[in-house]
Amino acid sequence: EPSPSLPAPKDVEIYSYNFQSLLRWSPVPVENGSVVYTAHYRTGSYEEWSAMGCTQTPQTQCGFPPALRRRRWTIVLRVRAELGPLASAWAYAAPFVAERDTTLGPPKVNRVSVSPDSLLISLSPPFTPETGDILQYHVSYWENTTSPTEKKLSGSKTLFQIGNLKESTLYCFSVQVQLKIYSGHLLGQQSAPECHRTTLS
Repeated sequence: EPSPSLPAPKDVEIYSYNFQSLLRWSPVPVENGSVVYTAHYRTGSYEEWSAMGCTQTPQTQCGFPPALRRRRWTIVLRVRAELGPLASAWAYAAPFVAERDTTLGPPKVNRVSVSPDSLLISLSPPFTPETGDILQYHVSYWENTTSPTEKKLSGSKTLFQIGNLKESTLYCFSVQVQLKIYSGHLLGQQSAPECHRTTLS
């Protein structure tokens, strides 16, 4: 029986970055004693609630257990506050689908090799791809001038050659990744621009 004297957690949300997800909420203030929290999950197709591995935890967040690392599942999460024999009402997060709701970070730039007329960029994806993942990389680049014109390159390989450049000139680039998903595409964040000067021939 939920106790009206113990408020339910507020600001319940799922934070998900590169398919690493956690449930988090605001702490419940009480006069004395220390509040603990219990979180449950269920999938969209199943009515039973299961423990998430966070039972009577003092923390205000709970990482997803391995059972929930399915990108297309609809996942519903709930959390309540507990204080001695008291329990609050359950507070629910909005239904979550990882491949729709996660934020993809920018690809990692491993290496840039410079020559007089090109930059060769080696990238790696921001998350560990699953079998069958189709990734597309988008590279924007521009000459570092007062009125830069941006050019774009796209491809699925992690090695990009930006060619036809002027020698001894500063060029900047930024990259992002796009993952093909069931309902279209998930576009990742743009990386911070990185600048390199081509060499003299």
